[in-house]
Amino acid sequence: MAESIQLEIVTPEKSVVSEEAQIVMSPGSLGEFGVLIGHTPFLTTLKIGTIRYKDVGGTEKYVFVNGGFAEALPDKVTVLAESAERRRDIDIERAKASLERAQKRLAEDANKAGIDFVRAQVALERAIQRLRISEKGNL
Repeated sequence: MAESIQLEIVTPEKSVVSEEAQIVMSPGSLGEFGVLIGHTPFLTTLKIGTIRYKDVGGTEKYVFVNGGFAEALPDKVTVLAESAERRRDIDIERAKASLERAQKRLAEDANKAGIDFVRAQVALERAIQRLRISEKGNL
């Protein structure tokens, strides 16, 4: 078996992922980055998006993250996320309802409705990312 790196994804409430991976791809604030065994250490912020990784068997897996921080070391990637969900834990109907609600809020006149435009945009992005992951299969 090829060498692997340890992937840890945690939130304030729980550990979401703790397993060996061949490669980890993550949505950094300045763009997506990938980490393989032996990577140069660094620390970065994350934006809303999808962490993709291949487990030691070669299966690609997906985890939604709602921002946070990532630390890459030569043999480990640690993600401290505001919230995170594996694909199988995403409530698809709830994500669809969130998408519709955010789209409706953004379509309304922000001044008349008294909504927070930025907050609605973030809610829209979270819903879109969750639905994209749900389309990838049951991983």
